[in-house]
Amino acid sequence: MADPEIEAMSALATALADLEDDARGRVLRWAAERYGVSLNVSSGSRHGGGAANGIGGGGEEVTDEEIAEEAPVYEHFADLFDKAQPKTNPDKALVAAYWLQTIQSQSTWQSAVLQKELKNLGHAISNITDALTANMQKKPARIVQVQKTGKSRQARKTYKVTHEGLVYVQGMLRGEGT
Repeated sequence: MADPEIEAMSALATALADLEDDARGRVLRWAAERYGVSLNVSSGSRHGGGAANGIGGGGEEVTDEEIAEEAPVYEHFADLFDKAQPKTNPDKALVAAYWLQTIQSQSTWQSAVLQKELKNLGHAISNITDALTANMQKKPARIVQVQKTGKSRQARKTYKVTHEGLVYVQGMLRGEGT
């Protein structure tokens, strides 16, 4: 008699095989939520990518504070940026945001501060708001807006990196393809 658990794992592996990492993560998060199972994010090696590697009742979900604690120490933003090697403007903005939030311990920040850090490295982004918006439009979002001061379109906005964004940058730092 076939083991139903093994058959389910085989079916899941087959279903996920052709998906990209982001899609695979969304499917696993949906399944975990649907069936009331917590996801454990592992910083160790992964089989086939995706932010979530362990599913089960044996552990707790990794917190943003634990991610910050396990982050390597970088004395300069340039060192972090070089290690992450972001290719796109949204990834460059996210790495700069990670620097501010995780390494510099700023719980929230404004886009002008990101642009200043990137400009100092020679990687200024022509429209930082577009780069942040691209991260906000990811599913799940890698950055969220937490405050807007003023009524105009150019009003000052305050942002923070989400748990998903922190995990994504740590993957970049481990050399896992973006």
